[in-house]
Amino acid sequence: MLSNSALAWARSLACRALLPLCLAAPAAAADIDRGRYLVEALTACDNCHTPRGPDGYRLDKRFSGGSQTFNGETYSVRGPNISSDAATGIGSWSDERLTAAIVAGVGPEGRLAPAMPSEYYRILTARDIEAVVAFLRTSAPVESARPAQRRDGEQKADTFPGAEAPFEESALDDPLRRGFYVATLARCMECHSGETNGALDHKEKLGAGGKLFRTPAGTAVGANITQHPTAGIGAWSDEEIKAAIVAGVGRDAKPLKPTMANLSKAHFSKMTPRDLDALILWLRTIPPRAGP
Repeated sequence: MLSNSALAWARSLACRALLPLCLAAPAAAADIDRGRYLVEALTACDNCHTPRGPDGYRLDKRFSGGSQTFNGETYSVRGPNISSDAATGIGSWSDERLTAAIVAGVGPEGRLAPAMPSEYYRILTARDIEAVVAFLRTSAPVESARPAQRRDGEQKADTFPGAEAPFEESALDDPLRRGFYVATLARCMECHSGETNGALDHKEKLGAGGKLFRTPAGTAVGANITQHPTAGIGAWSDEEIKAAIVAGVGRDAKPLKPTMANLSKAHFSKMTPRDLDALILWLRTIPPRAGP
């Protein structure tokens, strides 16, 4: 369990000093649409919280819990039910509690396992976290048993450089800042940064690739997406980068491997042109590195 001071910090972060966010006021249709976009095009919540069938996500059981297990040294968990079911989902949670889980990684029983990437969601503007919560409230209630989980000791709270605090809405008017915002919510660097001693190294190996992914379709390695002209994407055109992001095809026009192929088809293909252009603009700023 968290200490009182840590819980107070999580609550203050969750509320963002905005009383309306914590009062669960009725959401406007525009806010729900914005939340849908954030969830479906950027944060890809379905990837961890919706079960899969042979043809992709089981949308009839949307948000009722993911299929895959995430393992770490101190945890073994599956994405839980985040549908609006009151008994087994988040239907009985307050907006404050749900917001704390998303941006602070704090649940009813204390800190969540690091599989929940809250360090990338702290950047959400006050408007956007409210929109995400509003959209999740519209999900159909689906009852499902709570998945077995293991959490040993206190879970580590990770950080991502530049995303330690929520963005102001005005920051999104700057295309470069907007690109960083999009890349962070889409967790590009979670998959594409290199590792040092088994931990992501966003300082020395940002975008350098090398992370290993084992999926039912086989093994894949996170690609180098720095501006290196041969090892990375420095020589790629903007249109080639766009095709990789939204269509899941490489520079050679061949399909990329999962998980990028899955994310492109199910989520990133829904990205707006403005966000896609901003994302590429920011990717162009990543210093060239020859490898992980």
